[in-house]
Amino acid sequence: MRPRKTENRDLPPNVYRRKRPRKNGTVWVGYYYCDYKGHEISLGSDFDIARIKWAELEGKKKPLDLLKMKGIFARYARDIVPQKAYRTQSDNFSSIRQLSKVFEDAPIDAITPAMIAQYRDARTGKVRANREIALLSHIFNMAREWGLTDKENPCQGVRKNRERPRDYYANDRVWNAVYEKAPQDLRDAMDLAYLTGQRPADVLVMRKDDVEDGYLLVKQKKTNKKLRIQVSSNGVLNSLGMLISQISERNIFHPSKYLLISRTGRRMSATMLRKRWDEARESARLEAIADGDKLLASRIAEFQFRDIRPKAASEIKDVGEASLLLGHTKGDITERVYRRVGAIAKPSK
Repeated sequence: MRPRKTENRDLPPNVYRRKRPRKNGTVWVGYYYCDYKGHEISLGSDFDIARIKWAELEGKKKPLDLLKMKGIFARYARDIVPQKAYRTQSDNFSSIRQLSKVFEDAPIDAITPAMIAQYRDARTGKVRANREIALLSHIFNMAREWGLTDKENPCQGVRKNRERPRDYYANDRVWNAVYEKAPQDLRDAMDLAYLTGQRPADVLVMRKDDVEDGYLLVKQKKTNKKLRIQVSSNGVLNSLGMLISQISERNIFHPSKYLLISRTGRRMSATMLRKRWDEARESARLEAIADGDKLLASRIAEFQFRDIRPKAASEIKDVGEASLLLGHTKGDITERVYRRVGAIAKPSK
């Protein structure tokens, strides 16, 4: 028998790889099974699926590496995770690392709901456990689509840990204390985050040329949701429009198109924002302690930049308007997670 080419030595017996160049410069790859009569049967272009079909044709068990969670995690990380948003990719890779510590050597059909529940209870990070189980559920669903299992998803029906949304609200005293200690670029970041109600990652990438026809155009990184936030009405600038105008005037001698830049003209990164925030908050906390106001100092210590988004949502009277600004499809998310002040009520008499 003629020996196989080196590039085909990873294939099962009687399976061959075909390659064809495409007009766009890529190469199409397909796998074929040659039976004892010399007939070729297409196994498709997915290597793992081809190996499963080969096992069925040969009457053999499916390849063991495809049935263990280690191989399934690897395929999910290779084929599915890169299609997601950058932040989601980072979270997924972190979750897969945690899941792999427990499940990578387990055959997919051996995992039961009881094992998922044990994993949930053993994790010290209860919220992270919920996210990891949700990802594991999606991995199981993809494995079913890939033909790696016919078993029901064992994550279905497993109780999640109870989650309590963060309930911190930065009142004006806390805001002003930190704002007074902030350098100008951090003040601009705080004001921009408050007036737009956007996440820190979206605020950092806002540019002067994102303003078109009286709107600031925003595409949220987390959800890809597109927003148009008014900066003017009938040619008159609103508070956001005036802020962007002031920032542009301060940055006029720097070539950068980004709104948030340092004194030297460098675009503000997440690390720069965090460093400036920590320094301003700590300075405000120490001043409150020196003034004998320990309660204010403790409230300042809890204040995080991400709390500016719910502060904005809480201070808009109409929950529908708040939901629209934050880019939420459903108002109940805004009400349940981001509205952190009570409703206004009148006394009985």
